[in-house]
Amino acid sequence: MKKGINIWSFPQQTLAESFALAKDAGFEGVELGLLAEGEVSLKSTEKDLLAVKQSAADNGIELYSIATGLYWDHWLTDDCAKERQVAKDIVKKHLEVAKTLGCDTILVVPGSVHAEFAAPGKVVDYVTAYERSLEALTELKADAERLGVNIGIENVWNQFLNSPVEMRDFIDKIDSPFVGSYFDVGNVLFNGHPEHWIRALGKRIKKVHFKDYRVAAGGLHGFVDLLAGDVDYPAVVKALEEIGYDGWVSAEMIPNYRHYTETIIYNTSNAMDRILGRK
Repeated sequence: MKKGINIWSFPQQTLAESFALAKDAGFEGVELGLLAEGEVSLKSTEKDLLAVKQSAADNGIELYSIATGLYWDHWLTDDCAKERQVAKDIVKKHLEVAKTLGCDTILVVPGSVHAEFAAPGKVVDYVTAYERSLEALTELKADAERLGVNIGIENVWNQFLNSPVEMRDFIDKIDSPFVGSYFDVGNVLFNGHPEHWIRALGKRIKKVHFKDYRVAAGGLHGFVDLLAGDVDYPAVVKALEEIGYDGWVSAEMIPNYRHYTETIIYNTSNAMDRILGRK
């Protein structure tokens, strides 16, 4: 498996500085984030994106996927039809940006039933959310297939697609080799076991996020450094090997160290080397 890290793990700095830090810490690649504005954003031109691609190459870093927080603001499952269209337009732009950067996967939140941390008080009926999300992603698969970029549906705290069997069957209904799972190991701990999800999803897994979570803490503050939580990483790696997964695993961390923030990048790299059996 290839060792990467999400751009949100870094202290606030330029992408070039983050690429250099990632390389120095021993990462092979970086997962970018699509923003409303910034170096990689909805407003980025092809020239802007090619400059980012070159900067990564100059630092010896591969770019392979792009996440975004924009789907928390605009839901594919929203009760407002205009908002649903905005979300679909973001997916299309997301795919185009990935293609220009040479990334083969985008991370997509398939919509939500409820996410208190993102939209307090907002709730969409579950069956309605399911139908809207399925309809949208079935439509969007044509864009993914045309561009040759995967849509990776992430399991997140959205009260939607809460079991590996439901996620598996949802993906199968979309019926495209370019739509699969962006599996987040840490997110599962809230209500399940990541190794079970991995075996259920199998070849549908396009990319993997490594996080750790301390169940007893509860809530968002339960996310901790790799190997400091309750994820059974030996079982996770065994399950990934069983399904033949040999792609990218990306650490997604929170740069919340009070001092020497860049230290989290080095600590995460060391933890991933241990998890992946490199040390």
